[in-house]
This record gives sequence, C-alpha cells and structure tokens, in this order.
Amino acid sequence: RLQELGIKLPAVPSPVANYVPYRIPGGLLFLSGQGPRDENGKLLTGQVGGPVTVDEGYRRARLVGLQLLAATRQALGSLDKVEAVVKLLGMVNGVHGFGDQPKVINGCSDLFVEVLGDAGRHARSAVGMGSLPSDISVEIEAIMLIKS
Repeated sequence: RLQELGIKLPAVPSPVANYVPYRIPGGLLFLSGQGPRDENGKLLTGQVGGPVTVDEGYRRARLVGLQLLAATRQALGSLDKVEAVVKLLGMVNGVHGFGDQPKVINGCSDLFVEVLGDAGRHARSAVGMGSLPSDISVEIEAIMLIKS
C-alpha cells in the first residue's frame, strides 16, 4: 500500500535516552513516543497555536505517523503483520488555551487509515501539554495488535 500511495518511510531514529523504540509482549506492539523530524532527521520544534499553525501541526503529526509505521515495520518485518492499530496517545505542545489537539493528531490518524485501511482505525487520546521534550510540537505513541 505504501508504494501505491507513493509513501517512503523514514529511518527509525535511535532512542535519545534509556528506552527502546518498541516492545512486543503477548501479541501487542507498543511503540515509544516519537516527535516530528524533517527529511534530515532534525526535530521540529515550537508550540502549536503560536509559531506553529494547526495545519503545520497536522503535517508534523503525519510525519510522526510515518516514523511510527517505520518502527512498526522494523519491529515486525512488514506492515502486513498489523491486525489493528489499537490505541494512539497524541500529545500536542500548544500555547496556553490551545484546544485543537484533535485536529493536529488527525495528521497521524488519517495517515494510519490511509495506509492500513480499517486496520488503521483506533481508539485515541489527543491531549495538550505545557511543554514536550526538546520543545517538539507533537509526540505520539501507539499500541498495535499483531496478526497471529
């Protein structure tokens, strides 16, 4: 499906602290939270609703979705092994009073449905944060069900 859509997945970034990119206990894939990176791997920073628009936040959430799919492929060997995306937790670094977190995290949610079809539909939380590590705009983590 990625080829059909003309989507190329980025390299999976190395962890920046004492954690692993994913864990697979009992048929579930838990993906560590990731922040948006440009094509050179540089983190994209700034608060949404301030210097970063909602549309740009959406684009950045889509970039994180691509990174999560890349980590999924690394963990499972193929995206074809995903039975379903179970849950996303999307965190948005927004200015005080910002309330459009769901519109931003839709960037990742829309991508998952685009790439995985019905298997990409998921439960989700989209929440605002006063700050995120390294001032990234968005951080998203995911849980996926692996085909048995």
